[in-house]
Amino acid sequence: MIPPLLRQQLFRRYWIGQTISLFGDQVTLIALPLTAVLVLDAGPAQMGYLVAAELAPNLLFSLHAGAWIDRRGRRREAMIATDLGRAALIATIPIAYAADALSMEHLYVVAFLAGTLTVVFSVASASLFTTLVRRDEYVEASSLLYGSRAFSFVAGPTVGGAIVQVFKAPVALVIDAVSYVVSAAFLASIRPREAGTDEAEGGHVLAGLSYIRRTPVILAALCATATINFFNFMFWALFVLYVTRTLGVEPGALGLLLGAAAVGGLIGAVIAGRVSRRMGIGPAFVFGCVLFPAPLVLVPLADGPHRVVLAMLFAAEFLSGLGVMIVDIAAGSIFAAQIPEQLRARVSGAYGFVNNGIRPLGSLAGGALGAWIGLRPTLWIATLGALLGVLWLLPSPLPRLKELPEAPE
Repeated sequence: MIPPLLRQQLFRRYWIGQTISLFGDQVTLIALPLTAVLVLDAGPAQMGYLVAAELAPNLLFSLHAGAWIDRRGRRREAMIATDLGRAALIATIPIAYAADALSMEHLYVVAFLAGTLTVVFSVASASLFTTLVRRDEYVEASSLLYGSRAFSFVAGPTVGGAIVQVFKAPVALVIDAVSYVVSAAFLASIRPREAGTDEAEGGHVLAGLSYIRRTPVILAALCATATINFFNFMFWALFVLYVTRTLGVEPGALGLLLGAAAVGGLIGAVIAGRVSRRMGIGPAFVFGCVLFPAPLVLVPLADGPHRVVLAMLFAAEFLSGLGVMIVDIAAGSIFAAQIPEQLRARVSGAYGFVNNGIRPLGSLAGGALGAWIGLRPTLWIATLGALLGVLWLLPSPLPRLKELPEAPE
């Protein structure tokens, strides 16, 4: 049965474009670090630098990107331009590899510039979303978009791992470049009603941060997810290096393991609406903030015969993927309902400034600790530390929030 929203041409084209782009993203998720590890023989510190380069733009540009999008409008045009820009940047990696000119410095520059364009794309998309669906469709629309994300987690790393296994890691990045072009084409085919621009001058850039500070639900969610993300990116800075070199996992098997997280995420996308209705939207978010990081302790625990190690890694990825999808869908629905339309891009930029901006700090900390005390002890710190994020939620209104909140006048 086709979901009702996918019968609407406007949302359907937007959804298809995003689904294809997300698939390419997940190919890059495995192909880019494997390019660093297998082609350029990167170490722990270099892997930390690579992840930090991709994520640093969140810290540097999120606030200004949100203000620029709210002031300028034309969100769809900004998303098209950033899609095409990212396609061009990613394409330089296989070209440089073919010319025998690829270096870690090249990967750092591409990661940083592509990450900058992703910041603009994300804040524009967050405010464009609410022009495509009605308020009573937020959870359904979020479930479809995050379901696509979960499906891409299944297919992207699996296909990417197979391509890396048969060919070379840089070759897999061609898929991501093409996916951005296709995403731009689908965005170019729609004409949604966009919110007007905001010409306010006073406090324009900091308006998003100010709104978060005085909104208890969003402030608590930000503190929780930022804590989880700091430690989770300590974890991800070393994960590929740890499982390939220490645990002896092959690229093809690594793709299947990352696909296990996507299977969990796909199931999470299907059940998130039911979980939210049964528990309440706030308790569902709290539940996801525990289920997301807790299973990852199985990674530093993994030991013994190879099949046991793979089973533990599979369970960790599957359950964590289930948890993160519940978090994302609940959070996306709450934010869409509570944030005023004229502030959406700035609040999205401010949220990303903190929530995503802390990620490169986690990556750098993971790389430094991994080089200093070793990979497994650092993974223990990262997995246990991420569980602390839920403590921010307990005194907040979120555990008692049963329905979507109302946006202020």
